[in-house]
Amino acid sequence: MKKLLVFQSDFGLVDGAVAAMHGVALTVDEGLRIQDLTHDIPPYSIWEASYRLLQTIEYWPAGTVFVSVVDPGVGSNRRSVVAETAGGHFVVTPDNGTLTHLKKYVGLKALREIDETRHRRQNTEHSYTFHGRDVYANTGAKLAAGVIAFDEVGPEIDLSEVVELDVGLVERGEGFIRGTIDILDVRFGSLWTNIPRDEFVKVGFNHGDRVEVVIRNSETLVYNNRMVYGRSFADVYVSEQIIYVNSVYNMAVAINQGNFAKAYNVGTGRHWSIEIRRVE
Repeated sequence: MKKLLVFQSDFGLVDGAVAAMHGVALTVDEGLRIQDLTHDIPPYSIWEASYRLLQTIEYWPAGTVFVSVVDPGVGSNRRSVVAETAGGHFVVTPDNGTLTHLKKYVGLKALREIDETRHRRQNTEHSYTFHGRDVYANTGAKLAAGVIAFDEVGPEIDLSEVVELDVGLVERGEGFIRGTIDILDVRFGSLWTNIPRDEFVKVGFNHGDRVEVVIRNSETLVYNNRMVYGRSFADVYVSEQIIYVNSVYNMAVAINQGNFAKAYNVGTGRHWSIEIRRVE
């Protein structure tokens, strides 16, 4: 039975790159059902590609094939792989860190290197800069269409060899919890942290509490204020700040009908720390 095929990239939609990948997939099988996760990953942001897969993958049927192409090392000796997740999804991608969040938070069952002598699109061996079209779309389509099985992708790789990005630590102590700002809810400017809701409530926070939030960029203090821990944005007035549980069950910070990231010039990454403290 044919599986769903879902594309993600940093290509944008201003030229023909995404359409070319769709076309390659449909050349393999015109009956494939193709969807797009996003093509607005910031250029070269492997971290965001990894996170968006985590944000999305569990809501798709088992067996769905994802093709994720954020590949600043295209044409180099980085490996091209297909991963099978613990949930039964497949991800076709360069092995450059894109599998970081899936390995840590979902789990990987197996990993295989793509045998390009068998699964690269014909007559493209002299092109080195569009593996998304020539290798990943072609391999993903063959897998989704049932032309090949997972064990026909290529040789198996030990999961310990998966390239992983550094993930920020979460530290919990008496009356506080500290983590990093992983990513933005891009359109609305909310800050999504790496602090799980379960760890947060162990500190003793309850809905309706006012908490102190401190944000630093490395050692530089960027923000220090108090806000409400609420269930939803309706718990505060328009333009008020709130801390809440986001859709991936981590803690997040927002301005109701505003943009927190722009208001305070906050970015993302391991050097962006956030500390939440109880207010006595």
